[in-house]
Amino acid sequence: MKTLHKIIIPVSLGALGYIIFSSYSVGIPKGAAAVNNFDTKKYLGRWYEIARFDYRFEKNLDNVTAEYSENPDGTIQVTNKGYNYVKKVWEEAIGEARFVKNKNEARLKVAFFKPFWAGYNVIDIDEDYQYALVAGSSLKYLWILSRTPTIPESIRQRFLEKAKRIGYRTDELIWVRHNK
Repeated sequence: MKTLHKIIIPVSLGALGYIIFSSYSVGIPKGAAAVNNFDTKKYLGRWYEIARFDYRFEKNLDNVTAEYSENPDGTIQVTNKGYNYVKKVWEEAIGEARFVKNKNEARLKVAFFKPFWAGYNVIDIDEDYQYALVAGSSLKYLWILSRTPTIPESIRQRFLEKAKRIGYRTDELIWVRHNK
């Protein structure tokens, strides 16, 4: 029995440590760079999700929007909302985003379930802050966002080409419907 405890306790602690360490993964994919001279005020407001990969936390959602607003302490409130077309209900998640380094670099970390943070990196944005390409911490996470439910073909191609150069499998993107 003592031998079993000598194995189970270290393995359990190691597994817990790995889970905690991986939950703080706020990196940026190799080959990607966050936007510099980022203007937080211009980024705030509503964004429509145009495309994403099939994440379990967004499973069966369409009409997805993200609303960003500044909290009094300088952090950013993130409100994600989408319509679950299988359950036929609206779903909402509220989280918090913080800058990883400084507010001039579009590298943030976001948490919907603290203390678990994930990377949120704006890697491309047009000069008017109408369209954004957002990378997570790895090549498993990518979003194309727009201020309107549609996106011009030229911007779509620009973002897809950039994502492909970084290593994203853009053929696996889900193109989100906006019909409600």
